[in-house]
Amino acid sequence: VAYVMMAFRIAWFKVHEPLAYYSAYFYRRSQKDGFDAETMLQGIDKCRSEIRRISEKQDATAKEQDMLTTLEAVYEFYLRGFSFLNIDINKSDAYRFQIEDGKLRPPFVAINGLGGAAAEDLMNCRLSGRSFVSVDDISDACPKVQKSHLEQLKQLGALGDLPDSRQVSLFDAFEGF
Repeated sequence: VAYVMMAFRIAWFKVHEPLAYYSAYFYRRSQKDGFDAETMLQGIDKCRSEIRRISEKQDATAKEQDMLTTLEAVYEFYLRGFSFLNIDINKSDAYRFQIEDGKLRPPFVAINGLGGAAAEDLMNCRLSGRSFVSVDDISDACPKVQKSHLEQLKQLGALGDLPDSRQVSLFDAFEGF
């Protein structure tokens, strides 16, 4: 009876509070390293092609099979008209998917290879009141965040328009003249 009751509760949330449902579901998947933001945030077409690629693969690994389960949920998420916001250095949580303006914002751990320690380091640096003016600032303030993580954050658009360096070029300073 307990399992049936739980199934009804999950179904109710999936129908009546879908973003809360997907937020919780993707959170659990990201805890098992089963959510890859680089693939999942690229839209329904990329999601569909990855599902097809893994499904057709005869020797898919256990990790790929696990990723397939998440991809199918992400595909359903897109089909229902929902979308993701970009991961943002100033807004994303370390672990939890956040609901903002009818969309989901993935956490830092949704980035493949960026673990909990680096995600917590990013959050703690931001919550300490520190504002980042360059990628170098992030690197200096967050020692657990590696250069490869910063490159991934940059590729996903999480760093916005932050320059790489704190150094200002003399030519950039007089660009408007």
